[in-house]
Amino acid sequence: MHELALIPWLDPASIIATAGPWALLVVCFIVFAETGLLVGFLLPGDTLLVITGLLSHSTAAAPNGVFGVNVWWVAALIGISAFIGGEVGYYIGHKAGPAIFERKESGLFSVKNVERTNAFFERFGGVTIILARFVPVVRTFAPVAAGVGHMPWKRYSLYNLIGAVLWGFGLTMFGYAIGFIPWIAELVTEYIDLILLAAVGGSALVTLWHYLRERAKARKAAAAGEDVITDASEARALVLDADVFDRAPNRGEDGHDQATKGGPVS
Repeated sequence: MHELALIPWLDPASIIATAGPWALLVVCFIVFAETGLLVGFLLPGDTLLVITGLLSHSTAAAPNGVFGVNVWWVAALIGISAFIGGEVGYYIGHKAGPAIFERKESGLFSVKNVERTNAFFERFGGVTIILARFVPVVRTFAPVAAGVGHMPWKRYSLYNLIGAVLWGFGLTMFGYAIGFIPWIAELVTEYIDLILLAAVGGSALVTLWHYLRERAKARKAAAAGEDVITDASEARALVLDADVFDRAPNRGEDGHDQATKGGPVS
């Protein structure tokens, strides 16, 4: 369908077209896996939701879009999948504890990514669960970090629900709304391949750059004997203090949000 796509498994339209009648189920699974299976940084995420919304528009050949169901159901099912994924991620962290971090550096799953996620919690407190939905990589580790740190489940679930609705349901409906803007709809229809190529290519380049950078840091750290998780005591050092989940977003003297620990959030 989209011959220009360089990496089919990162091309939302190709994923949906290949899945055929199972397209909606596949989309929901990908959304679930973003935070439930610790592979969020390898999936299309935000782009998939917007394209799903766009493809939910009715046409002469498909009265309810490519999914065959009303867009409200599409968005609702995606939101539910996002919520369940967040709950599973929390459960994994809660049950596995620090052992989930007890491994050597390995590319994207690295101490630096865990520290980056922790820095978000230090900066925004429990609200990180909502904000993380819109930040690649962080949205993958935030539920696990909350579970490992034993964030109160009821509070976590509330934040997780809000984040799932804003991100999963919201971005899907945003993509659907774009279709009602004539010039944007025409632009997307006429240049969908080029738009997807730019989006997928950009995402792939960022992912590759991030992977290579973390890989290089991991090798350097391993050679120097630094920042490598080798035992339970080092893994426990990455566990967040319980009080961080009650913390309101920190604000510096100049009025800007800033992290108090864990370094700046990039």
